Formats: sequence, C-alpha cells, structure tokens
Amino acid sequence: MKSAVDFWAFSQAGRKLAELHLNYETVPIYQDAKVLGADGKVFNLGDPKPLDSRLRGNDEREGFWRVEKMKVPKTDGKKDLTRLIYNAHITVSGIPPEAYDYVVNGKPALDWVVERQCVKTDKDSGIVNDANDWAIETIGNPRYPLGLFMRVVTVSLETMKIVNALPPLEIASD
Repeated sequence: MKSAVDFWAFSQAGRKLAELHLNYETVPIYQDAKVLGADGKVFNLGDPKPLDSRLRGNDEREGFWRVEKMKVPKTDGKKDLTRLIYNAHITVSGIPPEAYDYVVNGKPALDWVVERQCVKTDKDSGIVNDANDWAIETIGNPRYPLGLFMRVVTVSLETMKIVNALPPLEIASD
C-alpha cells in the first residue's frame, strides 16, 4: 500500500467483512422489506423460538412456511429484484435491488440462497435435498429458509457499504 492510512482502512474493512460473513446466520433479518401472506397479512419473521420436538411434522405452520422453489418474479419481461415469491402463501416486497450487487463467484449472493434453499432431487442418485428438512429437523424453525434470505439481504447491503467505502487500491512500487 502507498500509505499506512490506506493499509489500515483495508485491514479494518477486512475485519468487518470477516465478522459479517462468518456470522451471516445471526445478523439481523432485513426489516425494511414486507413479508406478505396471500391474504395480504404482513408477517414479522423475527427469530421464533425453535419448535417443540412434539410439534415437528405435525405443525400446520410448517406447511405455510414450506419452500419448494423461490422465484424472483418478472415485470414486463425483466426480473423485479424488489420482490421474491417464496411459495404459494408468501411473497416478499421491498427488497433493495442493490442487495444483488454483492456477487460471489459471478452470481449475487441472494441468487445462491434462492438456488439452494429449495427441494431438489439429484438426477444421478435420486437423493432428495430438502431445505425444509434442515430447517425443521436441525434448526427447529420452518421459517429458516426465508429468514436466511432476509439475512443475506442484510449481509449483501452491509458488504457493499464496506467495500464501497474503501479508498482506491494503490500499491507502492519498490
């Protein structure tokens, strides 16, 4: 680095990014978006208590929160990045499009969540990977896939704030 000030700016940004990314599952859920039921009712995801083990598999709320395949809807043939169709019962609106600016391996982090938090059968093995099973059996929270999406909105926005605040990268030459 050409200056110590710039070095420390990058060092501090790296620490903030490491903290944010290592703890992505515990960052606050993005609160400015609305989670709407099909009836227009607004839901607060919050951080519900884990389900009592006696309710697992029998709680009708699990079906309400069940995700098969999330989808970013299109408006006039173009993706509407401000919205997410979570399932037949739940739609999210008010997602900041700039949350899609944080890209990992050529794809927005939010797209990775949408792609992976679903029910998918492997063509070769026939093994079913069901994000709902993980959410209920391991986490004890049928809302987990949606909560993860909303946390990654927060991580994406905060990441871009940190990165965009960095000074220009100037390397000292010997």
